[in-house]
Amino acid sequence: MPWSRRSRRRTGVSIAILWSLAGCGAAAFSSSLGAAEGAGEVEVGTPPADEYLVFPLPTTGPDESSQIQAIAPADPEASPFGWHDTDGDLDPDFTDTRGNNVSAQEDQDANNTGGTRADGGVGSPLEFFYPFDAAAQPGAGGNLEAAVTNLFYWTNILHDLAWHHGFDEAAGNFQTSNYSGQGLGGDEVQADALDGSGTNGALFATPPEGLSPRLQAFVWAPPPVLRVQQPPRLVGDVPAGPAEFGPPLDDHGVGGALELADDADDEGGAGTASDACQALVGFTPGRVAVVDRGACEFSTKVLNAQIAGATAVVVVNLAGDNTTTMGSGVDGDQVSIPSVLIGRSNGDRIKAALPVPGVEASLRLPTLIRRDSSFDSMVLIHEVGHGFSVRLSGGPGNSSCLSGTEQAGEGWSDFFALAWTARPEDDPASPRSIGSYVTYGSPSIRNFPYSTDLDVNPQTYGDIGSTNVPHGVGEVWASALWDLYWLLVADHGFDTDFYRGTGGNNLAVQLVMDGLKLHGCNPTFVTARDAILSADQVSHGGTNRCRIWQAFARRGIGVDAVAGSIQAGDEVESFDVPAECGAFFSDGFESGDTNAWSAVSP
Repeated sequence: MPWSRRSRRRTGVSIAILWSLAGCGAAAFSSSLGAAEGAGEVEVGTPPADEYLVFPLPTTGPDESSQIQAIAPADPEASPFGWHDTDGDLDPDFTDTRGNNVSAQEDQDANNTGGTRADGGVGSPLEFFYPFDAAAQPGAGGNLEAAVTNLFYWTNILHDLAWHHGFDEAAGNFQTSNYSGQGLGGDEVQADALDGSGTNGALFATPPEGLSPRLQAFVWAPPPVLRVQQPPRLVGDVPAGPAEFGPPLDDHGVGGALELADDADDEGGAGTASDACQALVGFTPGRVAVVDRGACEFSTKVLNAQIAGATAVVVVNLAGDNTTTMGSGVDGDQVSIPSVLIGRSNGDRIKAALPVPGVEASLRLPTLIRRDSSFDSMVLIHEVGHGFSVRLSGGPGNSSCLSGTEQAGEGWSDFFALAWTARPEDDPASPRSIGSYVTYGSPSIRNFPYSTDLDVNPQTYGDIGSTNVPHGVGEVWASALWDLYWLLVADHGFDTDFYRGTGGNNLAVQLVMDGLKLHGCNPTFVTARDAILSADQVSHGGTNRCRIWQAFARRGIGVDAVAGSIQAGDEVESFDVPAECGAFFSDGFESGDTNAWSAVSP
């Protein structure tokens, strides 16, 4: 059954499909920046044909696909003895979700000591067959073992994919035993499903080589809504983004009469009277404050409303209709009332009804099944991607090389998530969101969806001084990489073999991975751009140079861009490409339209 962007879900249950992209094709776009060849290398093996019921590469999760039985997914080069070995033979050392690359288990009690694991039985091959029940809460019934299995599968898949793109043993990858004798072992990923130490997120902690990183996959609650009860013409649920600060919402809600905030515009013209960046004047205690986004941190606005007697706060996103998560900021610890962010269109309709006829509404969570990030492929790729960028940027022994507010760690992770869940028939201009499964289809965890259409995603280098840190900064970097990805696909086609393929999609990932090795500590956007240009020069003689310039210049990181310091806010944009690349600037776009383009069909 073919895939399409319009409907990316397979119907029915397919549990007998051989799903293995590993072992196909010849190596292509190989990097000369990888580990040295020679003594100590491991011969290609024939990993056991173990089976896993999962939401497989390149699907994004349960909203897109049914579970599929992945048979023998371990790559014969990256994991020559399979995923359950640690001593270099084909007999599994573990029959549960442990092995050389990953140890996966639940950690509902948040003690990091290892909990329940999924078991593959005593026979050969191992069979991890745990059906997922979308109608049951995370961890209920067989969902616990299904989550651990999916987490184990994806973390291993990412190990094998990254190995083929240069994050191998010599580069500091994550393994118990380094079969080649290069690099340090003892640092397999500790992957915790249903981690009880947090909610609505996931984390990846990356220590220096020789120490195990930890992946923590949390459970997500449904995104909040603003439920309007009055006036009749506005009645209904308004989509909203949550806050990382203040008390959590429940399905009972907190609400009352809404009132527009007024801080008398004490910023001297820098803000608006309704942005609550200063103390409110004349506010009626016991009401829900409506404030505008802009000029100060979210938590500062909510704290000022709280001091004025507000029971809750509705923030209106003046930048558009996206409902991103509101970061905590410096005042987050002092906030004791709930708050949500709504889009501008809905905010304008609500403000138009204030004070007459008035609006009655409540902030609440809808009654829905919670979602487990162990099933969201994009969240898992994003988190493990932090391990790639941290170890490659500073070298295996240094995990402190990405500092400053201009560092693009979140952007590299978003790019890997986009690249390894893409399809050849995807429209580059179509919006794509990170974490669409855990956010119930909402684009709320990013300011804009990813798209090559500047009308959909207009972000450029000059925006990083005013956007949220670190995710908003990373969005701008990932947007440039996503533009580059599709330009390279237009030139070289799309190869569905993500391991050894010869397509532009493979090339884009390889250049990004090689760039991580070249830019050194504390890279700015300009430094990281130059590293990708250098990687292309080293591995391909600079044949993709103009495409790289085109993509970065489109997002303001062109020839004359200036980074300033490693802190966001002092950069200078440039939309220029080298003179010799001028002819290329419009070639990748449709009918001269510089807002959007489509990839050439492979």
